Amino acid sequence: MAKRKSDEQTLSLFGDAAEQIEHAASTSEYIEKNRPRIRRWASQGIYFGGSSWKYIGWKGQIYNKKYSSKKLFEQNALAEYSDIFPTVCADFALYDFPDPDKMNIIHDQTTDDFKIALKVTDRITIKRYPNLPRFGPKAGTENPDFLNTELFQDAFLKPLEALKHKRGVIIFEFSTFHRNSGISYDAFVQLLDDFLSKLPKGIDYAVELRNSDFLTEEYLKMLQSHGVAHLLNNWTRMPPIIQQLQIAGVFTTKFSVARALLKTGRRYEDAVRLFQPYNEIKEENPELRMGVAEAVRHCIADGRALYAYINNRAEGNSPKTIEGILDMLDRYPVEKL
Repeated sequence: MAKRKSDEQTLSLFGDAAEQIEHAASTSEYIEKNRPRIRRWASQGIYFGGSSWKYIGWKGQIYNKKYSSKKLFEQNALAEYSDIFPTVCADFALYDFPDPDKMNIIHDQTTDDFKIALKVTDRITIKRYPNLPRFGPKAGTENPDFLNTELFQDAFLKPLEALKHKRGVIIFEFSTFHRNSGISYDAFVQLLDDFLSKLPKGIDYAVELRNSDFLTEEYLKMLQSHGVAHLLNNWTRMPPIIQQLQIAGVFTTKFSVARALLKTGRRYEDAVRLFQPYNEIKEENPELRMGVAEAVRHCIADGRALYAYINNRAEGNSPKTIEGILDMLDRYPVEKL
């Protein structure tokens, strides 16, 4: 029986179907060049990683084992990933509450010093559900669980206990609050202030905004009062990281988080179409790279930890974007940036 074209494509990505998982004979050029540098920065409290890790486009670069199926790849790729990077941002948690069994698997697959940051499930952070198919009958309706403290602790934080010491930063990503959301700037700051005051202590939290006009001195001081980080982000309608760093008081606690997501003005859907399958840099963004490098400089100078998460949608391939930032840091020593 002839193989379908889709079958041939799958086998070309994952190797001979008779194989299960085979170790590569040698590491890639990328790993040889960058793993020592990534580890060196991690020893100084600067942690580089990606947004998720299940990208076939990274084969031959980050992933060098042979997998007989996509399922095996997705089940085992994290072990390879964590041998290179010290952290990852788990975007998947945005869409559903964490599962304890999945958290156990993540814990067992990763290196001892690995940290996994998780975006808080949007059932906690959405005020009004968007009119999108994935929300089903909830689309367009008010969310009664917006900033629900009990639900957050029971359904989100409790399953993370399985991660033990590998639990990293918990990120509250708030989508843009439009006028019809019923959330003004003043209401947002007050509601968030009340919410953060009720959360368990001893956990690293960060807040990511998508409303540029919400990024004010009052907002930053409120986060500082709770020991919560403002998340530096490159995103469609936010000032780029390089500009956010110029805001007084933008560092609000003992650590910081930077997420290099999108070029300013570019929509997520356009970036996906432009950059898939994420196997190479297709458009360098020097401003984005310099923003992350500057964040490194500031955090090193202040003795502050930094978690820097680079998305494929930033330039087309997040490992190579990280490499470009590392090269920049090598060319211009931190004290001279």
